[in-house]
This record gives sequence, C-alpha cells and structure tokens, in this order.
Amino acid sequence: MCRNPAVFVCLAVRASRGDNSPCAVWLSDMRLLSQAVKFAVTHPEKSRRHFWGWLNAVFNKVDYERIKAVGPDRAAAEWLLRCGAKVRFQDFDRWHHDYNALPTGSLGRYKIQAIDATESCIMYKGFDYLDGLKHLEEVKFNKCIYIEDACLERLTSIENLQESLYMMEVVSCGNVTDKGIIALHKLRNLEYLFLSDLPGIKDRQTTVDRLQTALPRLEIQLDLD
Repeated sequence: MCRNPAVFVCLAVRASRGDNSPCAVWLSDMRLLSQAVKFAVTHPEKSRRHFWGWLNAVFNKVDYERIKAVGPDRAAAEWLLRCGAKVRFQDFDRWHHDYNALPTGSLGRYKIQAIDATESCIMYKGFDYLDGLKHLEEVKFNKCIYIEDACLERLTSIENLQESLYMMEVVSCGNVTDKGIIALHKLRNLEYLFLSDLPGIKDRQTTVDRLQTALPRLEIQLDLD
C-alpha cells in the first residue's frame, strides 16, 4: 500500500475520475489534495479507517474502458501498482512497483508473468482485472488484509489462470480458510504452494489431502503451526 499520503490521495482522485494519466496532472488541484490529506492525518482513528477504506475501494474499482484501451495486462498492472502490489513482466528480471514508471510500448507488448501482492490493498472487487491475463505464472498473497476465500475462488474460476499458474504463496492472510485453499485444486498446472500463518485453516490435513488428491504433482510447503 502506498505510504505517501499525497501520492495516495492523488491516485485515488484519478482512479475515481477514471483517469490514468501521470500524477502531475492532478497535483495542480492542491486545495482538494491538501484537504484530503489533512482529513486523513487529523481525524480520529475511526474516521481515518473509513477514509482509507474508501481509498482502497476506489483503487479496486474496475475500469472496463481502460482495459479495452490499453489491454488487459497494462490495465491489470496499473490496478496492482495503485494498490501497492508489484508485477514482473515476461523477459524482465526486475519487479515493477512504481506506477509512473511502468514500461510503455505498443498495445499488448508487455505480459504480466508474476504478481507480488505483499501488504497490498487488492480486494475482490478488483479481480475482474485478472480475467484477461494469459501468461501469469506466479502469485504471492502476503499480509493482504482484504484477501479472503471469495478472492481465491474468483481467481481459480478464471480459465486462463487454471492453465498458466504454477506457483502460489498465501501467507498471513487472516480471512483465508480451508474453503479458499481447497479452491486452488482448480489450478490444474499448480506445482508449488506455500502456506504460512493462516489461522483460518482449521483442518490442515484434510485440506492438504484434498489438494494432493486433485493435484498429485503439487509440492505443498506448510508453516501453519
């Protein structure tokens, strides 16, 4: 999640208006920006939670016109980086985490190969951005407060990802239960799964057995004690 309140609010204003242009476009509206930041910083804790919750919901709003305009991979990358995640494209060794430094080029040139959503604010309502990804192989959900069973079920319902995903990590996601993990059996080519610090998993052995039965080639590494 973005740590700079000014950039955070700027991105939210742009997202709420359906704009994905460079951040400087909206920095000219300093009155709106300063008021929003002041609200976040000075209000009581409960009000601040509502404010950040609103921002996170704005960041996860799906812009279907944007997907058509720039392609599913670029649009998904913009969503993920707005929410504080990182992406790695095919033929790149490094991770991209700076929204304004995403590579540019012809439509469809860059394909997302891996997602690291560590400490990001991605949530279920944004998962439509994943529908068009055909080259995604790795996903890490680490300390994602909005990731829940419905998110994993939604991800595993996407036919492209059922074929392409081969590595996943789900770590310290308190809203994930056995139900969400069992849903991963739909990922037919999943080869590696790391599960750690998931208090919602109550029947570890049964859950693992069901995954292993459905995916005999799957290597599962557990750290759930």
